[in-house]
Amino acid sequence: MIGRIIGTLAARQPPQVLVDVNGIGYEIDVPMSTFYNLPALGEQVSLLTHHAIREDAHLLYGFGSEIERAAFRELLKVSGIGAKTALSVLSGLSVNDLSVAIAEQEIGRIVRVPGIGKKTAERLLLELKGKPVFAGAIASAAGGTSISGDVRQALLALGYNERETADALRQLPPDLAVGEAIRQALRVLSRA
Repeated sequence: MIGRIIGTLAARQPPQVLVDVNGIGYEIDVPMSTFYNLPALGEQVSLLTHHAIREDAHLLYGFGSEIERAAFRELLKVSGIGAKTALSVLSGLSVNDLSVAIAEQEIGRIVRVPGIGKKTAERLLLELKGKPVFAGAIASAAGGTSISGDVRQALLALGYNERETADALRQLPPDLAVGEAIRQALRVLSRA
């Protein structure tokens, strides 16, 4: 089993990256949350991986964090969810957002993900409820401040999508007042 790849980022074509490890190029599919946080081409990259062996292929899926990989593996256990759909879910929602949707059984967030219909979303919410991976993500998010939640809600209300909002929140320094955090997030988004 291949659990981690460390090498030089040789190419990036969403949702796939090519990582050169001592002359061997590994094609790895990644969720957009990981893709947006990759270094520049030619720089070293480290990805946690999930190695899937099928009858017709050996596939690698890469993640920037352990929580993303764990969430991906839990998504694969849901009947009717394959690797592409699991990547799509993690590209459309952060693990924290997915955890909140599962805890609150909020189907609306899930059906916004491309490729997820109402029945699949219902099954996903039912089968993932109470899983430790998602409960842990909520606990770690709750351990932070509610300021980021307020800023997130404000940016979403202004029409920014989940990905743009998450990217802006990651670039903010900690311990900002809500008003200042919103101003700085808007500056970040205006440069994008």
